Amino acid sequence: MKRPAFANWLSDTNDITQTFLSAGQISGLINMAGGLPDPSTWPVSDLSDLAAAAVAQHPHEALAYAPIEGLPVLRDLIAQRFSVHGMRLTRENVLITTGGMQALDLIGKVLLEPGSLIAAQSPAYLGALDAWRPRQPIYRPMRLEANDFDPVTALTGVQFAYTVPNFSNPSGRLVSLAERQALVEAAHVTGTWLVEDDPYGTLYYDSAPLPRMLTLSAQRDEGLYDGPVIYMGTLSKELAPGLRIGWVVAAPNMITTLVTAKQGSDMSTSGLSQRIAHDSFASGLTDHVLPNILSLYRARRDALCAAMKAHLDDLFDWQVPSGGMFVWATARDASMNTDHLLREALFQGVCITPSSVFDPEGQNRRSIRINFTLNDPDKLAEGIRRLTVAARATIAKPQ
Repeated sequence: MKRPAFANWLSDTNDITQTFLSAGQISGLINMAGGLPDPSTWPVSDLSDLAAAAVAQHPHEALAYAPIEGLPVLRDLIAQRFSVHGMRLTRENVLITTGGMQALDLIGKVLLEPGSLIAAQSPAYLGALDAWRPRQPIYRPMRLEANDFDPVTALTGVQFAYTVPNFSNPSGRLVSLAERQALVEAAHVTGTWLVEDDPYGTLYYDSAPLPRMLTLSAQRDEGLYDGPVIYMGTLSKELAPGLRIGWVVAAPNMITTLVTAKQGSDMSTSGLSQRIAHDSFASGLTDHVLPNILSLYRARRDALCAAMKAHLDDLFDWQVPSGGMFVWATARDASMNTDHLLREALFQGVCITPSSVFDPEGQNRRSIRINFTLNDPDKLAEGIRRLTVAARATIAKPQ
């Protein structure tokens, strides 16, 4: 029986993503590909108590349909949490989303037409590229570290600019204060929306956090925030990903527009998860668990980089990230194809992510992203040993 064809955008996907997502079925595999938190950091007992209390004490909020824009108590708390001197936020500035990924999807729905132009920090987060793929946008890469990078030129004529300033996924790069200020200035000059995706903003290991671009933008105005920055956050790295709680902080008219799009997406985010999120913030649980998360991940970052120094120093170049969840390594041999390396690595029992999936044009095939938060130091060291075997085998094979 002949049936209608699937949508055209599905032909523009890649098989690399499916390869590393299905790799978890391989027995004995060391997974260093995903951006996964360590389950030992989840405060299981505390969350269990909060869930029980939410149902018992707030059954309507927890179990009924929630407002599309989110529970008022959680929106108020997020507004208070992100308000600083010189920036006033209210619930009108806040939308609660079903994880950070829904926020990306909603932004695509309200800002993109087929063929729209996006200025994206390069390399770019795979999840964002996947979220916007059905809209078939065109990308203008932003290499913020380049000496000739001009933010005004980069933001002129685009629907929005996309950045992950705190320990970018995939590169692990921390965007400097001067670069943040320049991007915010360019957004105000050009009138372009500036998306600040911040899933790793609490994961600073070596220094105090830099000001958010949202905060820098607000310093130019008075009163309720109405600027061009669209700030996105999530509880996935700060508490537990299974709660599926994220948020958008932006100008009220942007929030209203995103609510319209969310209405046709999931109608509402889980009220139970929202209530748990609210009570986790209000009780200080998120602040309580953070020091342990930072200590654990800092040690694992150091263990990974030490193993890389011992085994991969002659094959790859990388920088030690000062936060986040990833190390970005680039092969010294220009002939290295890390799509091929992935398949060789899987044969050796380790999984990493090749750079091609972070490039909208699929041209960058020389780098890899390595996660250090999921595995303990011994597994990280063994994973790098296996990766080294795979890398040398890949170089030895004719391409």
